[in-house]
Amino acid sequence: MDNTFWTFVGLILFFVLIVYLKAPGLVGKSLDDRATRIRKEIEEARELKEEAKQQLAEYQRRRREAEEEAKEIVAGAKREADALLKDAKRRNEEYVERRTAMAEAKIAQAENDAIAEVRASAVNVAVEASAKIIADRNAGGGNGIFIDNSIAEVRKRLN
Repeated sequence: MDNTFWTFVGLILFFVLIVYLKAPGLVGKSLDDRATRIRKEIEEARELKEEAKQQLAEYQRRRREAEEEAKEIVAGAKREADALLKDAKRRNEEYVERRTAMAEAKIAQAENDAIAEVRASAVNVAVEASAKIIADRNAGGGNGIFIDNSIAEVRKRLN
């Protein structure tokens, strides 16, 4: 009985002890449990991946919708700005036309006033000149009242 024999006996006792304690079953069960757990995790990962794909597709759809809505808003704002610009131009042109008409009316009134003033001044000068000429011609006579009446009547008619 040498050392090899006792090593062989120890090995056999070790195997018997392992079989007696059902270690291969425990190791197999542990490996099976671990494989089941890994399968579940893989399945969960697949489900999460599918859910992530769906969420990604949903977010992309929402982004496209938001971009389209933004384009519509910008187009509407441009249309509104163009309409406001046209309205402002129209109102500005109307304002300029009104102001031009008012200025022309004021100018015409000033011309009429100036013409009337010149006429009145010319009439006064003509009446005074006529009065002086007539007075010089009739310096000695009693026609003074008649002349004064005639001058007043000429003034009325000329003015």
